[in-house]
Amino acid sequence: MSWTKHLVGSRPFQKTVGVVAAEYLRLVWKTTRLVIEPEGIYERFDREAPVIIAMWHGQHFLAPFIKRAHDRGKVLVSRHRDGEINALAAERLGIGAIRGSGNHGRGFVGKAGVSAFKEMLSALEEGYSIALTADIPKIARVAGLGVVKLASASGRPIYPIAIATRRRLELDNWDRTAINLPFGRGAGVAGEPVRVPADADAAALESARRRLETSLNAATARAYALADGPPEHASRG
Repeated sequence: MSWTKHLVGSRPFQKTVGVVAAEYLRLVWKTTRLVIEPEGIYERFDREAPVIIAMWHGQHFLAPFIKRAHDRGKVLVSRHRDGEINALAAERLGIGAIRGSGNHGRGFVGKAGVSAFKEMLSALEEGYSIALTADIPKIARVAGLGVVKLASASGRPIYPIAIATRRRLELDNWDRTAINLPFGRGAGVAGEPVRVPADADAAALESARRRLETSLNAATARAYALADGPPEHASRG
């Protein structure tokens, strides 16, 4: 193993990067003038909690800040080395981490995926809302079946959310990663919730998957339109 891999894989390095990332995102959040849509969305969350929160990969960095002090939430984080840094950052921001493999189209596969799925179900039963990215790995903006299967098994609604900032760096990679920058304006938008019956067959699951994808795309488009729009939109909700 090279010294760079040894360094990156070391716990002290990962913890340092996780802390720096969390505090940087806190700075972005605190210095961003944010508008939230739709009006009354937190009241809806309160009536339906716990809920499943779905995001697009690469557009999710500010998601921990939608959590209020009294909310209980956990996030699914991959078991990859980068996932360890993400988990440490999330935990510093008050979000518990569930470690597991991602969604591979059919759902959560493999021992790690099945274990994570069961842990998410247990967390929902205990009153924790669960956040996770909806994309199939390496295929941006295509929702997998894992999220809708979780909704079917738990009976909890899926709320698609998107957060965008006008000041950002956009990377030319598979998920179009947006690195949010401080001292600007932004928007947080929740799309139409998706509900999946417990007895959903393959056709019903696919229909829910398509509805989730459509709602998440609409929320994302609206968030970017608000963030990039005229200054009068920029007021904290």
